[in-house]
Amino acid sequence: MEIRWLEDFLSLVDTRNFSRSAEARYTTQPAFSRRIKSLEEWVGATLFDRTSQPIHLTAAGERFRPVAVDVLRRLYQGRDEARSAGEATLGAIRFAATHSLSLTFFPAWLRSIEVRSHNFNIRLDSNQFSDCVQSLLRGDCHFMMTHTHSSVEINLPAAHFESKLIATEVLVPVTLPDSAGHPIDKLPGTAEEPVHYLAYAETSAIGRAVDHMLGGRTEPVHLTRVFVSHLAAVLKSMSREGRGMAWLPLGTVADDLATGILVRAGGDEWTIPVEIRLYRPREPLPPVAEEFWRVLEDMTPPAAP
Repeated sequence: MEIRWLEDFLSLVDTRNFSRSAEARYTTQPAFSRRIKSLEEWVGATLFDRTSQPIHLTAAGERFRPVAVDVLRRLYQGRDEARSAGEATLGAIRFAATHSLSLTFFPAWLRSIEVRSHNFNIRLDSNQFSDCVQSLLRGDCHFMMTHTHSSVEINLPAAHFESKLIATEVLVPVTLPDSAGHPIDKLPGTAEEPVHYLAYAETSAIGRAVDHMLGGRTEPVHLTRVFVSHLAAVLKSMSREGRGMAWLPLGTVADDLATGILVRAGGDEWTIPVEIRLYRPREPLPPVAEEFWRVLEDMTPPAAP
């Protein structure tokens, strides 16, 4: 049995799609499928039901998932402790955060914490949502920060991980205005003139929240996907260039809305409430990381903008 088979397994649990997991694991889909099959042969049971899309875990897969999580967590935690014993950066607190939060939210949030205590030695690794989850599972970071929504499955077992709400946010649909200040792309669009849609990649937590909202609409929504990225900052830039409409965190576009550079493409019924949460292992962290967590627990989550 190879360690990467367990990592492949948990990636597939997260994406529920062989091609997306193969891409995330930097391999071809046939090679990825062979490794999943090898793991199933080693376990002696079929772990995934491949008869429907998206695929889902079998009963055996559900039983095996917490085992895989625990084995990898303990293995990488032991490796990390052994590695860090001789490192000069032993006192660093390591974070994994999605790209959007790393660029916009994290710096000001960290400053708000340090003014209550002192400056911490911080390392931040910015990545896609699924990669951040895997980083926490492997023990490569002490804390993981991501947007969450009721529709987004984080796949971090509650027996081994806990989270804290650190902020609330809303996603708003925005687009470039025309010469009269009206939205160029206005929801819900029509069959003759669909909305040019700037979408998040399938691996994005925000994207999953948007897809969930769109899937629950009773009225028709006419969208033409013209661009895809996992970065909210890229979608914002494309929207400002007049390429289409995107759902973006209100905090990142508040100034653009105030100055009229961007306008809302729909009313309040199109906004999507999301949370920003910080995840950590339940097992004790190094003292400096535990100190950071205690400071954080004394803070009240800010209200949505």
